[in-house]
Amino acid sequence: MADLILQLAPQEGHTRSLLDGVRLMRADHPLGRTPVLYEPSIVIVCQGHKRGYLANRVYHYDPQHYLVLSVPLPFSTETDASPDEPLLAVSVRLDMTAVADLVIEVDQQASAASTAPAGIVSTPLDATLADTTVRLLRALRSPLEARVLGPAIVRELCFRVLLGEQGGAIRAALASHGNFGRIARVLRRIHTDYAQPLDVAALANEAGLSVPAFHAHFKTVAATSPIQYIKSVRLHQARLMMIRDHVTAAGAAVRVGYESPSQFNREFKRLFGRSPGEEAREMRSAFALMEPAQLAEAAAMH
Repeated sequence: MADLILQLAPQEGHTRSLLDGVRLMRADHPLGRTPVLYEPSIVIVCQGHKRGYLANRVYHYDPQHYLVLSVPLPFSTETDASPDEPLLAVSVRLDMTAVADLVIEVDQQASAASTAPAGIVSTPLDATLADTTVRLLRALRSPLEARVLGPAIVRELCFRVLLGEQGGAIRAALASHGNFGRIARVLRRIHTDYAQPLDVAALANEAGLSVPAFHAHFKTVAATSPIQYIKSVRLHQARLMMIRDHVTAAGAAVRVGYESPSQFNREFKRLFGRSPGEEAREMRSAFALMEPAQLAEAAAMH
């Protein structure tokens, strides 16, 4: 896995692959506790170590454990890496339509999930899932293999995760039943429409819950309040715009729905510990997004 990711991600940061929804992650230096926002995804680390912090829980993802997020969540991470042993990982975005179909298929054969649904889980990586990951990375070296074989391997990867040690909790979360499902749909809505005006009472109504019940169930899933979640998503998206698109702080503030630049600057510094300009300069390498590496020669050799 490490050799393949080094080929696919020759530079530090995030690298697009030849397959939509699959990205390579590489860090050549340690990174202290940093606020991040992950989409629903599977993250498999083959070298280095990351720790995720959400409320009072710590989630490890390293060569022995992979991370699954069934809902979009802002949390914080810490990265162990060095130039001699960079952090190398692959991230697979969860296509909720395809995964819902898989959940139905799996639940027809597997015992119904008795575990409580979870928005984020860390699970031991077994040999079968590791083998699937290696085959996916090999396919990503060739445009033809990525196009023809890649989608089926991604589907197999999701299938293996749903059957894994914590598959019951993940299936229960992705099945979108009950109060967890109501909140999950609202989280996805906020994640998509963060730049639009979002009213908590209206979101509670969309979820079919009273405002007090909505607050309580929201905090159970996201470990924060609806207002703080909306604010966090907007600030994370603004940070990415400044880092990857070189948008100014004022421009990013407007794009994510802030009317007051001074309020944006205050809340940004409170979350990230630095001014927007300082944060963009410091994080440009860690959060850079590169295009797929040119691997024609490597593909021809294998």
